[in-house]
Amino acid sequence: MGVFEAELVRWPGESGWVFAPVPVEHAPETAGAFGRVPVTATVDGRSWATSVWWDRQAGWLLAVPKKIRAGKDHGDVVRVEVEVDLSRLGE
Repeated sequence: MGVFEAELVRWPGESGWVFAPVPVEHAPETAGAFGRVPVTATVDGRSWATSVWWDRQAGWLLAVPKKIRAGKDHGDVVRVEVEVDLSRLGE
């Protein structure tokens, strides 16, 4: 998938999640179960096992937890690296 910069987006709502949109050129070729693909993600040097999600309106999204964002939020730019986790594709 690759390395890219993304501007964080907070979803509306009281407990809205924060996402890094995944550009088309770095997105998975197809969605897995429930529109998700397991990945290993790294944001600004912090890595974790997660999934990217397909949303019909927003495209591919990477949810970025608070502990990974380290104080960054909506509108901040982060460096993202995403690799499909082949070992979890069959789940």
